[in-house]
Amino acid sequence: MTIAVTVFERSPDGGQGLARDMPVRWALEEVGQPYDVRLVSFRAMKEPAHRALQPFGQIPTYEEGDLALFESGAIVFHIAERHAGLLPDNANARARAISWMFAALNTVEPPIVNRGSDEPWYEQRRPVVEEGIRNRLSDLSSHLRDADWLDGVFSAGDLLMVSVLRRLKSTGILHEYHNLSAYVARGETRPAFKRAFDAQLAVFTAASAG
Repeated sequence: MTIAVTVFERSPDGGQGLARDMPVRWALEEVGQPYDVRLVSFRAMKEPAHRALQPFGQIPTYEEGDLALFESGAIVFHIAERHAGLLPDNANARARAISWMFAALNTVEPPIVNRGSDEPWYEQRRPVVEEGIRNRLSDLSSHLRDADWLDGVFSAGDLLMVSVLRRLKSTGILHEYHNLSAYVARGETRPAFKRAFDAQLAVFTAASAG
């Protein structure tokens, strides 16, 4: 059964690999699973057919046979559980990797996403929001120290954490933490990441040319 992933017909991220299908693509590339993509427009995302798969009218969705999933973190977790390569065999190490998956999405990402607000009141709150981001990054930097990955070997926890931290690359904040900048760069040099990034960029390039 071929896996199908829904992605933006015209990605709003400008081909930077920040759309939510990117970690799903990356996970599939890491475990060597082929997949198809189904392009959806912003309008189609809000229509009943798509909402039957994704109740909140977002991307990505994941379909394999009679299984349909939504939420990028849940999809990556499913992929990691079904296929070797993203979760350690040791039970304790596996549990720690899953903890880092949750930490990436529930602890580190929220203040980063808040920074991107374009509401008029945001400028007044910017110092507070950025202080919250730096607090999270300082804690993460202290844990990582000079290690390559969060818990010894690359896992789904690293995949999601790198995906989250990439959202800060254009802000300059990440560069204040040299070990975190190097950590993200390591993730981006993985062949699976490059394949996923190129595949997502190809959709954006085709849409722009059209």
